[in-house]
Amino acid sequence: MSILDDWISAAKTELGLDLDVDVSELLDMTKVVAHNVARPAAPLTAFLVGYAAAQAVVMIIVVTVLAQVFVRRLEYREAT
Repeated sequence: MSILDDWISAAKTELGLDLDVDVSELLDMTKVVAHNVARPAAPLTAFLVGYAAAQAVVMIIVVTVLAQVFVRRLEYREAT
């Protein structure tokens, strides 16, 4: 295991995350941003991508919960 792999594993553990990290894709993205925008834009872009991913997960949970409420209301209406 490399130092980077060790770091990712430790960070995931400390943050309570259970997910696969495509390190090469993330590094490629930050490399492109750093070389085509500005070096400081790379970590900021990585943060924004992570934030957007978290929002998408939250949105999926919200939609799922709302769908369950809707189904229960329909079932209740049909039962009464």
